[in-house]
Order: sequence, then C-alpha cells, then structure tokens
Amino acid sequence: MKEKPTQKSRRDFIKTGAVAAGSFMIVPRHVLGKGYIPPSDKLNIAAIGAGGKGWSDIRNAWNEGAENVVALCDVDTNRAKNAIEKFPKAKLYKDFRVMLEQQKDIDAVTISGPDHMHGVAAMAAMQLGKHVYVQKPLTHNIYEARKLTEAARQYKVVSQMGNQGASNPEQQLMVEWFNKKKIGKVHTVHVWTNRPVWPQGIPFPTQKPDLPKQLSKSDWDLFIGPAQYVDYHPLFHPFKWRGWWNFGTGALGDMGCHLIDTPFRVLELGYPTEVECSVGQVFTRDWTPEHIPEGCPPSSSVQIKFPATKKNKTEMTMNWSDGGIRPFHPDLIPANDPLGENNSSNGVLMIGTKGIMTCGTYGRNPKIYLKNGDVMTMPEGYTAGNPNENLPERGHQTSWVQACKAGFGSDKHQALTSSFDYSGPLTETVLMGNLAIRSYALGKANDRGRMNFYGRKRLLWDGKNMKITNFDEANQFVKREYREGWDLI
Repeated sequence: MKEKPTQKSRRDFIKTGAVAAGSFMIVPRHVLGKGYIPPSDKLNIAAIGAGGKGWSDIRNAWNEGAENVVALCDVDTNRAKNAIEKFPKAKLYKDFRVMLEQQKDIDAVTISGPDHMHGVAAMAAMQLGKHVYVQKPLTHNIYEARKLTEAARQYKVVSQMGNQGASNPEQQLMVEWFNKKKIGKVHTVHVWTNRPVWPQGIPFPTQKPDLPKQLSKSDWDLFIGPAQYVDYHPLFHPFKWRGWWNFGTGALGDMGCHLIDTPFRVLELGYPTEVECSVGQVFTRDWTPEHIPEGCPPSSSVQIKFPATKKNKTEMTMNWSDGGIRPFHPDLIPANDPLGENNSSNGVLMIGTKGIMTCGTYGRNPKIYLKNGDVMTMPEGYTAGNPNENLPERGHQTSWVQACKAGFGSDKHQALTSSFDYSGPLTETVLMGNLAIRSYALGKANDRGRMNFYGRKRLLWDGKNMKITNFDEANQFVKREYREGWDLI
C-alpha cells in the first residue's frame, strides 16, 4: 500500500482536488438529448467503513445496481467481507486518505466507521467536492458537528446523516399533528433507550493481547486515526468501541440521533440553553465510587432545556435516560399501554397543554392521547407521499443519491430529511448530553482516596459560540485533541 500522506501532502492534494471539484458538474439527461444515457446517470460511490452498518449503507446506496460502487475502504477486511464479495470490481483500500488522493472517479462517499472517524473523513471528502452520507452521530464532538455543517455549505456538497428514521413518513405525520395544534404547546419531553447493549461502565483494559490475524500494526494505527493511541483490545474492536470516549459516544450517541430526532423535528428546536445530568456509579469491591474517565457510564439521566421557538411558543425541558431507565406513565396514558415501543424499551413522549404525543424508535407507531380521552393513531397506509416508501430504510440512502445527481441546492437536495443543515444542530444537541456526562466525572481524590466530583452542576450553554459560560473546565469536551497528522483541516 502506498505510504500514508503527510499532513502537508494531504493539504496539498485537498487544494488540488478542490480546484478540480469546482469544475465538476453532473449533466442532466435532458441536456444531452432524448435516448442518450450519460455516465453521470450512475453515481460513483465509495464506502469509508464497509462492515457493520457500512455494509447496509453502501448496499442501499448502490440500490440493486442503479449506481456504481467503485471503492471500498476498511481497516478490517473480515468485517468488510460481505461488501468485498458483493462488489469485486471496487478497489480496496485501508486508508481513506490514500483512497481520496489516488482514485479520482469518486463522486460521493458513505462514511460508516466508528464515531471518532466521522469528522475527519467527511471533512476530507467534502474538501474534494465529494458528496457525503455519514452515519449517526454525525461527529464525535460538538466542534466537529459545527464545522461539518459549515463545510457542506462552503463546498456545496449534498449531505445526509444516517438517522434513517428521518425518512419515515410517520415522523411527518407527527409534524402535521403538532402543526394542527392537536397537543398544544409542549413543555416537557421524555426520551429514553435500553442502550447500552455493549460493555460500558467497566474499568479500562490494561492487558495487551495480540492483534487478530486480519489486522496489522499499521491497520490498528489507522483504526485509531485522530484519537489518542491505545493498544489493541477486543473491548475496543469490533463494535465495543461505542462505550469508550476515545472512539465512541455511548448510549446517547448511538440512539440519540434516532430518538431525539422526533421532538427536534416536530418542535423545530435550535440550540439548547443549559444541560445537567446524573450518572450511574461504578463501585470497587469496598463500595468506593470509581472514576473511569476513559469510559461512558453504565446509565445516565440528562436534562436539556430549550427556549421558546416560533412553532412551540414556550420554554421546554427534554429529559433523556439510558441504561434501562425510562419515565413513569403519565396519567393520560392507560396503565396497561406501553410507552413508546411495544415493550417500552425505547421511546419518546411529548407532553403538551392539550395532550401527549408518543412514538418509538425512528418515529414508529405514533399516537396522541388527548385530555378528553380520545386516542389518535396513524391512518392505515399513511406514506406522506414518500416515493421511496418501499425501499430499504425508507429510501434514506437512495434519496441522498438522487439529490447528489440533482446537485447542491436542487429541489431534491432541499427535500432531504437529514442534510447537515438539520442533522448538524441535532447532533450538537445530542452531544450536549455527553458534554455534561463527561463533565460530571471531573474531580479529584480526597484524603481517603474517594472522589470529590465538582462537575455536578447545571451547565449554561452559549450555542452560538459553542461555550459553557459557568464552568470553563467543561469546555475541554467541546472539541477533542487530535493526534498528529489527523487534524480536522
């Protein structure tokens, strides 16, 4: 494999690529004449992260051969096995920087690796004029989310975050219900999940097992990317990276962009004004609370407050809980009715002055419980005119592909349900909870070795300037320290 670009060489190839990208344009079929099928009728797509969720993302974007898959990038060929076998003509890479530098025929990329790679990979692709589809959460931290949102506009690329519930027409029904004032003004929202379903709230591993056969030392270095270097451990890869701040964003990052999406969309929320949290404790054998700064807690409860909006003309409090903790039944919901999903494991409650609107993950199974005792449910066959209703994941990836072909600023681009203009601020809100969780654990040991936590406080947020105004120590979590050569340029 070709030697990895240095930071300087990466800047050089980005500048060169940006000039070429500025002259690139997909020519509509009608310009070239009836019956002529230009090469641009098929989008050339590459996958950065081709295993796990990356496999379904690139497969759905490919859409049974409607598009071309020209490149695959993954440090772990075992995880990417399905994609490699499905697309044998696609060039295979392990370093996305090498792929973007060497392969000039790429129009768009899906990015579905661990959370810590989303920001640097998406930024590198956008700077070269590549359209981007990025799995949720959009980024690992608030700073990256803001920068990607700005970059999508600057480089005029079509963007979409992979919270596929955003393309579920049931969410649009909930927007319609709220716009018709069915539940009045919403003052309280509850959002909850049964995650984590991976190891979390455990001590940082100190063993140094051998790398699996499919990973070399250089592969592991690529997996680390912009994060702080740690030795390989099966508690980091595959998938279990979610529970470690170095790579993942915990239960909130995993499910927040799916569940918080609904109230964020329905109420048209913006930047929150404050956040506060409480977390489940980890104890040693002598029942001493243990501070594990490297890992996410086993459970958390987060409160985020929002100002009144044009649509929801009252201040609103959002309560998030994970680790199996869920809200109690409101009086309006019958005792035997589940909350959110059928087993109450995940869900959303929006409590208004006239009633309660509720749904499960991805906005599924929406209902309204009114104060007069009536219950509203989704009309049979409701699709909100979604042309991709019968496609996998409601056509979330396909809509992005169609918008890429139509171009930045087109009607299809404007119709996307989770472009960075929307999903960037949504991700910032989700990651506000993590900022509070990580700040909660700030502290030092007292004379008896027990932790004195001084981060347990209500944090006031200046959204425009991305800053906590009353506890400066918390601002270290707005942005991460990047490993040399991996800056978010």
